[in-house]
Amino acid sequence: MTRIRIVFTTVLAALGLMFLTPVAAHAHGDTLKVVVTGQREGRVTADITWENDGDAVEENVAATVNATNPDGSRTLGPWRLVRDTGTSKAAWTTTEALPPGSWKVTVDVGFPALGHGELDVAVPVVDPAPVTGTAAPSTPSSVPSSAPATSAAPATAPVPTPEPAADTADSGLWWTTAGVAVLALAGAATGILIRRRRRLRLR
Repeated sequence: MTRIRIVFTTVLAALGLMFLTPVAAHAHGDTLKVVVTGQREGRVTADITWENDGDAVEENVAATVNATNPDGSRTLGPWRLVRDTGTSKAAWTTTEALPPGSWKVTVDVGFPALGHGELDVAVPVVDPAPVTGTAAPSTPSSVPSSAPATSAAPATAPVPTPEPAADTADSGLWWTTAGVAVLALAGAATGILIRRRRRLRLR
């Protein structure tokens, strides 16, 4: 009897788990709300929650992401979604990145419930970082002490400043006048002496 009770209890527990698991799975509802939020560095981002209560999905989702350019000439995907770590629990993203341009992104979820979302996403062109070249050697601000000193220019003798021309002319005129006066006096004295000698002879 004891063994029968144990087997019966085990069967009831297994049946209870079988019924409780679907109930727990459907406690949030049977649809998902998918909101494509945009892109980050070209990677598509989306928030996925339960439609009824807005709780984040704790299970791994099975979703496909597709992107089409405006004229439909180019399509990308299907890509899968992975959890966007470091953000909210409802955040998901792609590992692949969209190239620059305008894209219509659609996300379709098939597990743990159905969900759909879409958004027009623009991926900007990112300018490459400028390449820094080798810096030119800086010009020394002062001459090294070991450099030979530049020889000083030889000193030139001072040039005598000529006296004014007017003073020179006046000096020359004074000497000329003085010379003429001396000669005149000498001539007059000689004449007087000659006259005296003649008078004495006549006596």
